[in-house]
Amino acid sequence: MITELNAITFKSQRHPKHRFQNLYGLLREDFLYQSWGQLNKQAAAGIDGITMPAYQQQLVGNITRLSDALKHKRFRANDIKRVFIPKANGKQRPLGLPTVDDKLVQQGVSQILQSIWEADFLPNSYGYRPNKSAHQAVHSLALNLQFKGYGYIVEADIKGFFNNLDHNWLMKMLKQRIDDKAMLSLISQWLKARIKSPEGVFEYPKSGTPQGGIISPVLANIYLHYALDLWFEKKVKPRMRGRAMLIRYADDFVCAFQYANDAERFYEVLPKRLKTFI
Repeated sequence: MITELNAITFKSQRHPKHRFQNLYGLLREDFLYQSWGQLNKQAAAGIDGITMPAYQQQLVGNITRLSDALKHKRFRANDIKRVFIPKANGKQRPLGLPTVDDKLVQQGVSQILQSIWEADFLPNSYGYRPNKSAHQAVHSLALNLQFKGYGYIVEADIKGFFNNLDHNWLMKMLKQRIDDKAMLSLISQWLKARIKSPEGVFEYPKSGTPQGGIISPVLANIYLHYALDLWFEKKVKPRMRGRAMLIRYADDFVCAFQYANDAERFYEVLPKRLKTFI
């Protein structure tokens, strides 16, 4: 399976406009076993109450059942369990907990998406990527500010990004590289899966991707690659009088500019850009 993923990455690098087909067919039994090995075995149970240890006790039967459902396109995304965890500022952050079945399939799909888009992602994106870290993002920013003459900064955290990501835009972005209706349908199911609150009330999400879902980080990166990174690289930088730079870690980003008026112009247009997508 690793060979197949490497082949996808190689083709993606060689053919930037290629749209991949037959990706859903990669979700075979052997791939699910590989994906199982990459899951956090301490992860909390989803809405069905099945824990990772309980699932593992019947692993062969579970993966046989799951691979058969995928093969015959009977697999459907399960409801999501919402929980709240405390944040450092005293507020609470909502998490969406998928079932183990969904965790397993999402892990596989995440690997496939990562294999395609890793060739497209820009070097200035550091969040949720192989061999990238928040420390590297901070180090790169510090070096550039110290030695490259950037004197003005615009810092932003996209408030409520994971809850407000637009489903229609995301599906359009995925279609830039995917020509596989079954795979796109599977991702759409996860985006639209019902969310059960701690009070037992079901919500039907019209936007967002639940924090806690294994596939959410790569979907977020794909979304911001088109909505922010490419826009800054292809539209913003050429219009600046001096040097300009963006460094992003997930939905937090910093933009640095050589000149104050460039920073001010960017600060004016940024909210309009984000409003289009979030």
